[in-house]
Amino acid sequence: MKAIRRFTVRVTLPEPLAALLGLMLNLRWSWHAPTADLFASIDPDAWQAANGDPIAMLSALPPERIAALAADPDFLGRLAEAGQGLRHYMSVPRWYADAGVAQAGPAAVAYFSPEYGITAALPQYSGGLGILAGDHLKSASDLGVPLIGVGLLYRHGYFTQSLSADGWQAERYPSDDPNGQPLELLRDAAGSAVHVAVSLPAGRQLAAQVWVAQVGRIPLLLLDSYVEENEPDLHEVTDRLYGGGSDHRLRQELLLGIGGMRAVRAFCALTGHPSPEVFHTNEGHAGFLGLERIREYAERGLSFDEAIEVCRAGTVFTTHTPVPAGIDRFGRELVRQHFDDDPLLPVDQVLALGAETYPGGDPDVFNMAVMGMRLAQRVNGVSVLHGQVSREMFAGLWPGFDTREVPIGSVTNGVHTPTWVASEVGFLTGDPAGQDWERAAAAPAGEIWATRRLLRSRLVAETRRRLRASWRQRGASGAELTWIDDVLDEHVLTIGFARRVPSYKRLTLMLNDPAQLSQLLNDPSQPLQIVVAGKAHPADDGGKALIQQMVQYTDNPDVRRRIVFLPDYDMAMARTLVQGCDVWLNNPLRPLEACGTSGMKAALNGALNLSVRDGWWDEWYDGGNGWEIPSADGVADIARRDELEAQALYELLAKSVAPLFYERDADDVPQGWVDRIRHTLRSLGPKVQAERMVREYVTALYVPAAASSRALTDADGFGPARELAAWKKRVIAAWPQVRIEHVESEAAGSMGQRLGSALAVRVSVALGDLTRDDVAVEVVYGRPDEDDEIVRAAYAELSAEASQAADAAEGAVRYSGEVSLDRPGPFGYTVRVLPRHRLLDSRAELGLVTYPQAPTGMTNGDLR
Repeated sequence: MKAIRRFTVRVTLPEPLAALLGLMLNLRWSWHAPTADLFASIDPDAWQAANGDPIAMLSALPPERIAALAADPDFLGRLAEAGQGLRHYMSVPRWYADAGVAQAGPAAVAYFSPEYGITAALPQYSGGLGILAGDHLKSASDLGVPLIGVGLLYRHGYFTQSLSADGWQAERYPSDDPNGQPLELLRDAAGSAVHVAVSLPAGRQLAAQVWVAQVGRIPLLLLDSYVEENEPDLHEVTDRLYGGGSDHRLRQELLLGIGGMRAVRAFCALTGHPSPEVFHTNEGHAGFLGLERIREYAERGLSFDEAIEVCRAGTVFTTHTPVPAGIDRFGRELVRQHFDDDPLLPVDQVLALGAETYPGGDPDVFNMAVMGMRLAQRVNGVSVLHGQVSREMFAGLWPGFDTREVPIGSVTNGVHTPTWVASEVGFLTGDPAGQDWERAAAAPAGEIWATRRLLRSRLVAETRRRLRASWRQRGASGAELTWIDDVLDEHVLTIGFARRVPSYKRLTLMLNDPAQLSQLLNDPSQPLQIVVAGKAHPADDGGKALIQQMVQYTDNPDVRRRIVFLPDYDMAMARTLVQGCDVWLNNPLRPLEACGTSGMKAALNGALNLSVRDGWWDEWYDGGNGWEIPSADGVADIARRDELEAQALYELLAKSVAPLFYERDADDVPQGWVDRIRHTLRSLGPKVQAERMVREYVTALYVPAAASSRALTDADGFGPARELAAWKKRVIAAWPQVRIEHVESEAAGSMGQRLGSALAVRVSVALGDLTRDDVAVEVVYGRPDEDDEIVRAAYAELSAEASQAADAAEGAVRYSGEVSLDRPGPFGYTVRVLPRHRLLDSRAELGLVTYPQAPTGMTNGDLR
């Protein structure tokens, strides 16, 4: 008989074991090896059966084992030590305080993300975005950065993946009970669960309770719509990650943004946690938090435009995708329905924030990334190359500006070292957290190679276990699976490839010439073996077809001992993979990989990257820490491009990678390979860590955002914000009158236009209703191309001339200055007029600029 309802009864621990509860409920155990070892020592078999989940393990223990633990002085001593260690970790000042950053930095930062990959025991992630968010929180905890994480609690998570007999992906959505997870309900002083609510059309309310996951020092608030006051269809809003149609996704994002802000306010009021001064939107899914902040300021008497200024100043927006399909876009009318009745948020102004008012934009959609950028003064991509791609992708929001001037920067992603680095590598560094990369690189070659062999053998064993389980699930009997005992070889060069399976990541590029790949796998003297994993989105039949193609190839008896596909890729599998492979393969269609952090995790474990120069690899590949797969960027035919890049991959494997791996000395150590490992640890170890990333976010984005936010307030409240909003309104209205009436130049001095001379420039500008204080006039100069476009322009500001009597009567102002002619060859210049105000963060912020030909600017939906 099938149960109509299920729930989890948590184990009751005797008083001597009470400290276990605190250790279980703080997810620091997921990256703190001594605490995890303490749990594992309780019952190693049960720990493994529970997949490293302490709550699940303890719930399955027989009472007599719990009683024995409570009477074991040795265990109780180690438990007391672990509890003391956690209290010390939670209380002592860390980098944020020790470095003096806290004095200028925000009292708190609210970090919003639709998914979080903290541990496999809390399956609230689908891929890189969630893993990055989890690593961000963990590293912020280690550094003492006062973050509050905000997300949704999906009762069915993403999905568990299995394969049919013919290799087609099947999805299952197991139900997870929050009571059986390391979570606690947020309760008020009377002990009642705190609920937040979001308004929906037709007077409906979407309510949610708030679960708190403690991620080290960081509280993570997860909103859950499975509450009794919701109507039946609204229970399902937080059913699964990235599921449902547009209406369902919009409800999720309204709950994440608006409900999440209300949860933060409730949490801070109840716990005394400092209120956030900075709000970090991790991709556009949480963008509605900006509208909730605008509503809060409107309730305090600010107009919509004034509230936008305060909201923008304290907001950081991170875009994670260079693929337009990865950006949420909703129908304008659907969004209109959800804001039509809110007097504090005029619906036309709300819609303008997400309007695609640029060439090629769709006037009928509301773009969440565009809204995110309009409501954030600071925007960044997640690698240097991705920042460049994002500036090109969104240049239409700042018309008339050079792509390099588009105000989108970059902070390259990183990975949380203690989560991903094997303890054996930590031993080489002399630090369990794996921080001293110079020491690890200096270890004897024999020790480094022995560590790599151990991690490879662990991967081989885990691969066989998972592969056997997969084949059984596909319907094979035990008698048919004896061959799995010989799958992979712990002495063979092992390549890892694991990620989500959209088409641009090219799961099957290695299959472009199956016969050539088979020859490489079965080479008698230099064989390869490959472990592949990945999930396709449930609605992506194209991605599922790629998986099926890969599975059917790996099923072939001629190669199945050398290449395997493992279903249900998750954090636990990822750890084993990135630790055990010798080479990490990544072959996206450049430049569509925003960052690609899995290769970073592999590098920290001594693996070498073999990758197309995309994402972070484009930035940090130096010729010695791996290999570059040449990219056929100029080839428009995708099939031809795939063929060229696949051939380059095969050639690298056969002629560069495999020979270096199998070239051994008398002690069977590949000295050349170990030298590359050493260089990888030295060159990448300090760079790819999430601690570096979080420090950059703090110093380059959070601290300036807090300063900008504070600058918009004064003793009377929001005086500077009101001033800035009024100034922008005046400038936007008057800008069509601004024109450059006359430009003249001459070479200064007797040398003429020669190297080392100066070019004197004078400009006459009609400002209309604006004043000289409202604008800046610049010379834009540099080397012109064949179409007279200035390449890598430089800028020099001109000064208003002191005597303006004659021109002032005609409404024009004269500006003048000099430009140094410091390079020989072609030289070109133009002039332009820009808005200027002390509270602007970027000269492109308003998207307004005037050149001699005609004014250029934004109309509806401008960047205010």
